[in-house]
Amino acid sequence: MVKHVPFTGGEKESLHTALDRHRDAVLWKLEGLDDDQLRRPVTPSGTSLIGLLKHLAGAELGWFCLTFGRECDPLPFEVEGDEASDWHVAADERAKDIMDFYARARAAADEAIESLDIDATGTAFAFFDGTTVSLRWALIHMLEEVARHAGHADILRESVDGFTGDHNWG
Repeated sequence: MVKHVPFTGGEKESLHTALDRHRDAVLWKLEGLDDDQLRRPVTPSGTSLIGLLKHLAGAELGWFCLTFGRECDPLPFEVEGDEASDWHVAADERAKDIMDFYARARAAADEAIESLDIDATGTAFAFFDGTTVSLRWALIHMLEEVARHAGHADILRESVDGFTGDHNWG
């Protein structure tokens, strides 16, 4: 079922629902593909659908858990000196394991979102080096990030098997 942003909802509810719509659209673009199709690189940089999902799992944990001091799964794929390591899928990584990791990351992020006030602040992880951000900022940032990558998923999926469509209008 496609989620719809409430027309008169509160700020946090509206941002979280919009984020969920795009998260669901990304997952929808992975449905029905086997492991080989999910990991098939379809761009010159080697981007695959499952690599995109792996990247998003790390972003969910980073922005909603690490930033706000919450417990979470470790980010097992960070490689020193390789800023794109979270996009790479090793030969021994199964797509199902990455999908399960994403589900855990999303659940941990949702728990953080639900329990924090929209004005709660934390210390940004990654390249922001200690910048203080609010949950509002993190929600907007992740909404932008996931929406951008949902568009990429559209193109990647079409490149894999020709499938097109818009999940958000269902």
